[in-house]
Amino acid sequence: MIEVETRMKIPYLWGKSVFKKSNWTQINLIVGPNGSGKTILAQNLARQFSKKGYSISFIKADRGKRTKELTLLKNDEKIRTKIEKVLSSIFAKSIKFIEDIDGSLIPIVENKAWNVEYMLEDVECHGLKEIISLLINLYKNNEQPGVGECIFFDEPELHLHPQFQTFFMNEIRKEVSHTSRKIFFLITHSPFFIDLRSSEDLTGVIVCHINRCPTTIEELSREDDALFKKFLPRFNTYHKQFFFSDNQIFVEGYTDQQTFTYLLPFLENEYHAAGTGIIDVGGKDELGVFCKVCSLLGTNGRIITDLDSLFSGKLRDVFCEDERVCQWLDKQKEKQEAFYQTIFSEKELLQPVSLSRLIRKLEFLLTELGKEILLINADQLIFPEYSQKKQLTEEFNLFIQKLKLLQEKYENAEAIDTYKTVLLQGISALQELLLLNLDSKKAGLLPLIKNLTALILAAAEAGRVYILPKGCIEHYYSQEKIKYMPVSAKDRLFRNELDFIQNSHKKTIRKKYGELIEILQKASI
Repeated sequence: MIEVETRMKIPYLWGKSVFKKSNWTQINLIVGPNGSGKTILAQNLARQFSKKGYSISFIKADRGKRTKELTLLKNDEKIRTKIEKVLSSIFAKSIKFIEDIDGSLIPIVENKAWNVEYMLEDVECHGLKEIISLLINLYKNNEQPGVGECIFFDEPELHLHPQFQTFFMNEIRKEVSHTSRKIFFLITHSPFFIDLRSSEDLTGVIVCHINRCPTTIEELSREDDALFKKFLPRFNTYHKQFFFSDNQIFVEGYTDQQTFTYLLPFLENEYHAAGTGIIDVGGKDELGVFCKVCSLLGTNGRIITDLDSLFSGKLRDVFCEDERVCQWLDKQKEKQEAFYQTIFSEKELLQPVSLSRLIRKLEFLLTELGKEILLINADQLIFPEYSQKKQLTEEFNLFIQKLKLLQEKYENAEAIDTYKTVLLQGISALQELLLLNLDSKKAGLLPLIKNLTALILAAAEAGRVYILPKGCIEHYYSQEKIKYMPVSAKDRLFRNELDFIQNSHKKTIRKKYGELIEILQKASI
């Protein structure tokens, strides 16, 4: 870690806020959406590092003519030999120079495969020109021995194939391994340069935002360090999109990702979807890690997740501790005082009401009510309306069957997140029926559970976590009615649904998927 204290204000970009950072890695990434001020931030950093005694090289995105670089390449045999080796290995080409009548240098490319020569500037592709330019600036030696050097690359990905972006990043890492005097700053839009190999690498990321001060991680706690060490090997190029936009939405699996992606064009305001991407991460725990990364980096990442996320997993731990959630609950304290008195004892109310305590109370109420529901005799059910008898009997029997199957499968089913989710789903769907078939004391728990669930979901939304109240994405499908979790044959269900979406009129889609579109609308604002 390199300690250089920097501080700056750029009022026309982020108002009165001040950007401060003291800890730097040898490879630093400046990322964010278009128009967020990445290059301006980098230029200010260059000036501040210069004042601290560092020599500065700033390689602009518009590289223009390469006269200075080509002169260096001609005069420095060591760099020329190194670059010729690279070009020969990658392209089977080498480069040499001839002197024009005005004394300027003309770079000539030799294609060894066909034993032909041609002028670099006239014939060769942009990619080869760019990689030569980048490598010259990477390999060149500082003319001031003993002085640290900061090298800024603005959009090094321009004209480069992704594989060559990865190659150049690997060359930067090699350079870093040979010297401690060089500090690199990459201003980039490319996920191929988000090369995070250790948790410490995250502290070298600066995220720029539209109309908001850049954010960064100064240092990681021991717990976060351990978390990211496990996570980074699973962090692929596709996942890295969130570094370039505050509007990314994370979901658990590919069916969620595809469904929400197809529904994005049907938002009430279609421009809310601009810059929004739906990224699937592979599970609740992975969602928790992304939620944590977004929180630490100051990006406004959003999560859409299944109902069972309330009852277990890393995501639950993360959003329960989110500062925005805590602040929201603090503002609700006076409004919810009477409700808290109905669900907590006087002794329990001596402690602050946190989201984790609210969820634990919901789990307790669900378990208590679940025991009574399982004692109800289906043959003696009382119905709110006789016309609903057949339908409600079938729904109630399915609910009880799901609970009993889970009890048979798990030794302590009451502690399993799926069991609690099924309880919550059944209570929500059959509340009117249950009110008539439970004794008054137990029936009184039903409105408490309903209100408590609504409060918990609203608190999670304050942390930009949107929990699907019906269960999971399949419970919102229109082609087959799916009840309760877990859901089987997800791939078949999804393909049927996707066929319907692709072949339906937009009015039909807005009507059939109104609830999902509403959740997506909130998440994309």
